[in-house]
Amino acid sequence: MTSLSKTVIAVACGLLLFLGGIWMGGHPERLPDLARDTLVDDDRALRAEIVDSIKDNFYKQTDEADIQESSLKGIVEGLGDQFSHYLSPEEAKQFQQAVQGEFEGVGMNVEEDRRGLRVIRVFEGSPAEKGGIKQGDFITAVDGKSLAGLSSDVATALIKGEAGTKVKLEVVDPDEGTPRTIKLTRAKIEVPVVEGRIRRVDGEKYGVVALTTFSDGAHAKVRQEVDRLLEKGAEGIVLDLRGNGGGLLREAVLVSSQFVEDGLITFTEGRTRPRREFEAEGEAIDGDIPVVVLVDRGSASASEIVTGALRDSKRATVVGTRTFGKGVFQELEKLSNGGVLDITVGEYFLPSGENIGKKGVVPTVKAKDDPETDRDEALPKALRTLAEKAAAT
Repeated sequence: MTSLSKTVIAVACGLLLFLGGIWMGGHPERLPDLARDTLVDDDRALRAEIVDSIKDNFYKQTDEADIQESSLKGIVEGLGDQFSHYLSPEEAKQFQQAVQGEFEGVGMNVEEDRRGLRVIRVFEGSPAEKGGIKQGDFITAVDGKSLAGLSSDVATALIKGEAGTKVKLEVVDPDEGTPRTIKLTRAKIEVPVVEGRIRRVDGEKYGVVALTTFSDGAHAKVRQEVDRLLEKGAEGIVLDLRGNGGGLLREAVLVSSQFVEDGLITFTEGRTRPRREFEAEGEAIDGDIPVVVLVDRGSASASEIVTGALRDSKRATVVGTRTFGKGVFQELEKLSNGGVLDITVGEYFLPSGENIGKKGVVPTVKAKDDPETDRDEALPKALRTLAEKAAAT
């Protein structure tokens, strides 16, 4: 055998060993016990051992892909942070659609509850409304899967899905306490981001601008409605953030900037993130126009940034009930499998330096809507407060 032949054989063997090593590295369960312990990290070997045992012994048929997804979720859940999540590729798609202001689902806003999800708003004409779901109801299961203990991101991802597909919800009326099953057909939902209207108090006109989510471009829609209502003769503005669970931090800064001419809106800081300050930008409305911010327990995150900024700058009076109390922020990291790591990386602070985590923003004027009645008890209190501010200027 020539030296060239020996060289070719050696290279070929080396290449086979290299490729074999790559394959075995991705399939540690195929390695002999000794080789596995020697060549693979203990945690990977242990994971393969657990998966093998599940496949061999679990009493139900399992899908290995589902096991791997659950494993990834478990890593993040081990942080003990309710706002950090691993989103599967499908969940990541639904999350992105919601941030853009539209999604495919049944058409309702919800908030996390130990029993599942509490409905805080049902969109007009949506499958949820047609199915008889109303504000205050609890969604406890989706397609037979209990929502108890699941994060709102994960729970809502189970409800959302491709338009035209069906979903089965278990719904509990808090008064009756008896669960009922509702079958709905998902549809493409265009979230009504901003709604504006004129209301009268003692014959005077005031504008009410309700913002449902801080999706991309929300600030421009808020300004459009504010300008429209002012042109119609409104002497003040109620910014209604009830049930608004938040959204994009930049939109929170820009919405605040519609009312605050200059100064600090918020600042953020984290273990590996230096302090970053966000100042008001753009042209605010006339500072002499009185403003009230109306909030409730469903107002969270970006809603609390706006509420705190307007309160601390003495630009608005806060009316309603204590807000949710989410004083941390997350960043999204795209993963190689198409999923997303939504992980808490720091805290945000109001201009006063206060972090509102867990305690929320406490309103100056207390007002609460009773979901059991057809009328809105909180809004009249906000309008009366606005009228008093207008009369004092």
